[in-house]
Amino acid sequence: MPTIPQAFEQAARRHGVPENILLAVSYMESRWDCNGGRLSTAAGFGPMHLTDGDASSTSRRHHADGLPSSLHTLERAAELTGESTERLRMDPAANIDGGAALLADYQRALGAPPSADPADWYGAVARYSGATAEETAANFADEVYEVIHEGATRMTDIGAEVTLPPSPEVRPSRSWLARLDLPHLARADAVECPGSLACEWIPAVYVELPDGSYVNHDIAERPDSQTIHYIIIHDTEEFYDATIGLIQNPTRPASWHYTLRSHDGHLAQHLLTKDVGWHARNWYVNAKAIGLEHEGFLVAGGAWYTEAMYRASAKLVGYLAGRFGIPLDRAHILGHDNVPGLLPATVEKMHEDPGPYWDWAHYFDLLGAPLRPDGDSGTATVMILPDYDRNRPHYIGCDKKHPETACPAHGSASIWLHTEPREGAPLVKDIGKHPTGESTFGVKDHAARAVTGQRYVVAERRGDWTAIWYLGQKAWFHSPASDPVAVPSRTRMATPRAGLNSVPVYGRAYPEAAAYPPEVEVQPLVPLQYTFPAGQSYTVGLTTTGEFYKATTFDATQHRVVRGTQEYHQIQFGHRAMFVRSEDVVVTET
Repeated sequence: MPTIPQAFEQAARRHGVPENILLAVSYMESRWDCNGGRLSTAAGFGPMHLTDGDASSTSRRHHADGLPSSLHTLERAAELTGESTERLRMDPAANIDGGAALLADYQRALGAPPSADPADWYGAVARYSGATAEETAANFADEVYEVIHEGATRMTDIGAEVTLPPSPEVRPSRSWLARLDLPHLARADAVECPGSLACEWIPAVYVELPDGSYVNHDIAERPDSQTIHYIIIHDTEEFYDATIGLIQNPTRPASWHYTLRSHDGHLAQHLLTKDVGWHARNWYVNAKAIGLEHEGFLVAGGAWYTEAMYRASAKLVGYLAGRFGIPLDRAHILGHDNVPGLLPATVEKMHEDPGPYWDWAHYFDLLGAPLRPDGDSGTATVMILPDYDRNRPHYIGCDKKHPETACPAHGSASIWLHTEPREGAPLVKDIGKHPTGESTFGVKDHAARAVTGQRYVVAERRGDWTAIWYLGQKAWFHSPASDPVAVPSRTRMATPRAGLNSVPVYGRAYPEAAAYPPEVEVQPLVPLQYTFPAGQSYTVGLTTTGEFYKATTFDATQHRVVRGTQEYHQIQFGHRAMFVRSEDVVVTET
């Protein structure tokens, strides 16, 4: 059986497809992962994402109308290669060969030459996306050629090392796109996204209900009314079509600004960025955030968080961050799982997505803000930065029928945190997530995890083990010099002021009581259930002044923004960001 690199080389030669075209298309579709025969969100399989029309009609909660004809590729690959559909699904080499056969077939159908020059394959690559609009197909093809220009190297989910050498000299012949004869995407004037992305406007429902309530967002005037501090990365836990249905459902009190489709990175906008979505389960964060939903499932083990989706998302986030002055770091670009509970009672039910399989390091590389060491072995603060592909922690809970079964081995951005510097030591506790129990190795249980890009203060070091301050306790992780999972990273850190035994920690940065006008009910400063004791320190991500956005009516003219003078520091207190009052701590540079 050929290795994965050999399979690409042999398939390219057999079907007359330039090898870098085949590699780049596969990278966009699957990041070269095989995904163990698991079905994608578009009913696709394997490194080349061959799509099965029959599977689409039987898969759980899949597209109500099935796949478009352009995504029935498994059957066509079987016709072209003589392989069975089962082998094309399950055998990586057969799947790669089937993808090469499809590309060659598309090239012939366009009347394009069977050229050794990758520049001549633009039309076939665009068709491979399965897109039903010209802009989406072109965007996919442009990204494929960007991958060819940049090159790529990674270890796949089955441990294969695959490399695509950079070829910056390749310039695609885009004139072939017109021969696909695809309709144009209706791009409304309201759409806010970079011109290089295929975007459409699918507005969220905004309606007043008979009982006087309303859905599913608030009309606002950001950033004039409030600064936008955050971009929140979600996964949908649903298929794209169903997700679009939710945003348009007048009985569903939830909304977000953008949805990204997995297989081709297509982007839909639902809310203007000036308006406030209901997505983070923390009203303070909602008022200061833009929410992005990515088609995918946390428990799928990273399968089908595709390169097409990563790249489209990174371009969108880069555009939004530049427009609103949002720093590109993990204090401002948060996962939904990093958003704090608003009050003690809400902490336990906060969301877990996008989870441990979202590749934050790669995402920040695409953002042009790579996560890198800054400091030396004596630096007081560290950034979590494992090698995603090789970091494969033990998780359970991916199989609902067998919840104690280990999840499939897969790269991960998270590391486990222990109470002692030894393997097998208990996991640290999170009294908010598990008020009466222990942390678990569940794939959705982030109670004892730190994730790529987060920064913590070092509490102690013993040999290959490092302890950080985490939720009021020492949390140990294994980080040998030969394979570190954390690197020095200079930043600010907060320590309780002298004389204080501990300081309160908050899930929101609201104003002091005196700032509220008579017509706005005072929001009390209720601390969370955690303890930040003297002798500990936590990294500071941003400093802000308390604000409260009152929006409880359909009539936006009745909304109010209350601004105070109370200053807060956002700290990395556990897996989630939280807030402390500036008068309670001393902030220093590390």
